[in-house]
Amino acid sequence: MGKLTAAITAVGGYVPKFVLTNKMLEGMVDTNDEWIVSRTGIKERRILKPEEGQGTSFLAIEAAKDLIRKKNIDPSGIDLVIIATATPDGLVASTAAFVASEIGATRAFAYDLLAACSSFLFGMS
Repeated sequence: MGKLTAAITAVGGYVPKFVLTNKMLEGMVDTNDEWIVSRTGIKERRILKPEEGQGTSFLAIEAAKDLIRKKNIDPSGIDLVIIATATPDGLVASTAAFVASEIGATRAFAYDLLAACSSFLFGMS
């Protein structure tokens, strides 16, 4: 049997619409824009709104749809869906299986890879 290989030939992406600025954070916690920018360089961040049912699967589905559109991929030809995260949608029921179903990857093997901050690196290896 030959060596099984995989390659990343394209990527999709999604950025949440809601912008949380440093100014907005000033009203939530004891901080200010200058303190945050001087230490991190961060002026704003994009965040999901869990109260609107948005979570890890929402990000993954939107990014996958972007890739499918850009590359004109038939989702039923996708073999594998890996969700590498520290923040799955829940403790039970695979986020990856839900994503695969939602994007039409009906034949894909799907699993969550939960390795805290190193999930992405483990997923790549």
